Amino acid sequence: MKKIWFITASLVALSAAAPAFAADLAARPYTKAPPMMMAAYDWSGFYIGLNGGGATSRNCWSFGGASEGCHDATGGTVGGQIGYRWQQGPVVFGVEAQGNWADFKGDNASLLFATRNQTKIDAFGLFTGQVGYAFNNVLLYVKGGAAVTDDKYNINTIPGALLASATETRWGGVVGAGLEYGFAPNWSVGVEYDHMFMGSSNINFTTPGGVAFGSDSIKQDVDLFTARINYKFGGPVVARY
Repeated sequence: MKKIWFITASLVALSAAAPAFAADLAARPYTKAPPMMMAAYDWSGFYIGLNGGGATSRNCWSFGGASEGCHDATGGTVGGQIGYRWQQGPVVFGVEAQGNWADFKGDNASLLFATRNQTKIDAFGLFTGQVGYAFNNVLLYVKGGAAVTDDKYNINTIPGALLASATETRWGGVVGAGLEYGFAPNWSVGVEYDHMFMGSSNINFTTPGGVAFGSDSIKQDVDLFTARINYKFGGPVVARY
């Protein structure tokens, strides 16, 4: 009987102490979820790539200050580029060297002589700086710098026989703009437009036998349209809040 009374008394005491014990327990602290991290494309690093497209070169010839007329030298091109970019926030800076084989060719009948004047660009190079704005993996940029063309000029008879020719390496300037899209880790594709200001140059012609034939002043500009693909060395993304 005493044992039963002891057990009953213990249960009553435990029940009375339970609310106080529960009150002594600390409330569960609220833990805020960590902020979500967004993956941002990183345009920094060295890259190398290929490009291809077409161009139109405007060439105006004159002799002794009198115009012989103008023609468009058009055709295709293929080449490569190598460069380096660094990024600060959404702003991207870069430098790039580009070299292309080309086949831009055209001619016109001279307004002064019974001949045809022909221009051909065999190759060109661009050495530029660029600045752009990145919308994550989409980059818009402008560029500018130096340009060089490898030119060949022919003076032909109306039927097409060669009378005289000349070659030159011509330096000028270039400005352009492009859009590039990072479609996979380290890979991007883009399109670009460039205008090359090649200025005027006095060209001395010789006959096929090496005899001096005369000289012309030739003014040249180039409008270039290319598609590009690049591979970038380094990590493709960085994490940011």
